[in-house]
Amino acid sequence: MIRSSIRLLVALALTAFVVSPALAQDDDDAVLRPAEPDFTLVSLPTSLRLPKYRSSFRVTHRFFRSLNDDFGDVAGDLFGLDNGAAIGLEYRFGIIKNGQLGFHRSSDNKTIEFFGEYGVLRQSKSKIDVTALLSVEGTDNFQDSKSPAIGAVIGRTIKDWAAFYVEPIWVNNSNPLPSELADDNSTFMVGLGTRIRFRPTVYIVAEVAPRAGGYAPRAPHGSIAIEKRAGGHLFQLNFSTSTATTPGQIARGGASGSDWMMGFNISRKFF
Repeated sequence: MIRSSIRLLVALALTAFVVSPALAQDDDDAVLRPAEPDFTLVSLPTSLRLPKYRSSFRVTHRFFRSLNDDFGDVAGDLFGLDNGAAIGLEYRFGIIKNGQLGFHRSSDNKTIEFFGEYGVLRQSKSKIDVTALLSVEGTDNFQDSKSPAIGAVIGRTIKDWAAFYVEPIWVNNSNPLPSELADDNSTFMVGLGTRIRFRPTVYIVAEVAPRAGGYAPRAPHGSIAIEKRAGGHLFQLNFSTSTATTPGQIARGGASGSDWMMGFNISRKFF
């Protein structure tokens, strides 16, 4: 299923970047972009800019219970709600025009991530959006196993109904083994994602993050979701092959390509 998803996302991205005409976008970052309503897809970032001195908050839940089991047992656990979850809290702030800083804390290994994003190019001027990414995360409340990451989000929107993304990201120290025991201590991955608006405030979202080099255990992270926008809020129900919400966690992948877990995101923009 992951391989089929990768092929589909590649085909959609090529259609968006090569065939579709460019759409001029307003430079006012406070104006709603219907095709790009949030700063993330499911776990991968988007190229949405945060207005200067404005902020956004997000809550993530990734339930641990695999849905690939006997339906009666899964339903008896209320599709994972009875088995605990990795819970994340995130806050981001527009520090300068085109630039934002953020903080994300996940209960998965008590991971804390600090990140920054800067919008380098706009689609209205260059036919694509390009955003530079820089982050560092550490487990045990940033006391252990630091994993810095650097990358970019290359995005393109089609009118008000679709957005497509290609995201090359390099993560250092993605391997939890000590460096002297690890053959590969970093991961290079290329995230692919899309958000399709099929109703005025309802979207389908998909993403996958195949590892192109370095440490690549288990199955690559992948997610599908449906979401509803209500004013400044976005409510998303998602299904993923991992509980990952940070670059380091995404680089490590999921336990198995056939295991899917339910989760949700709730985000709120304060502008």
